[in-house]
Amino acid sequence: MESLGTDLAVTLAYGGAGLLLMTVGYVLVDLATPGSLRELIWVQRNRNAAVLLASNLAGVGIIVVAAIVASADDFGTGIVSALAYGALGLVLMAGAFVLLDLATPGRLGELLVDPEPHPAVHVTAVVHLATGAIIAAAIL
Repeated sequence: MESLGTDLAVTLAYGGAGLLLMTVGYVLVDLATPGSLRELIWVQRNRNAAVLLASNLAGVGIIVVAAIVASADDFGTGIVSALAYGALGLVLMAGAFVLLDLATPGRLGELLVDPEPHPAVHVTAVVHLATGAIIAAAIL
């Protein structure tokens, strides 16, 4: 029973770290796009904004999972790795967004929250997922 309690506490800590990183990811995407994501996604049902946010959250999740797997049951290393690599992933995703914005006509953030479907959201989503996967591979 002692092991179950420890395992639950470790799971709670990893879950908390993942939620913290995803919250930061939400804030970063919200800052990068015009308007409020809360309004755009849950009120206006904007699919572009939803795909953009979902890909960011999935990218962060991929990184956290890799950090947990790579920790080899060493909780201290695992939680620090999850937080450090997760933060690095968010920085790289934000940097990739800025670079993509510079390489495209107009303001990328505005295109990504347009009410009409826009192919740029898929490109940006893949950049988020690829960034998460690259960091995950580096961890493993």
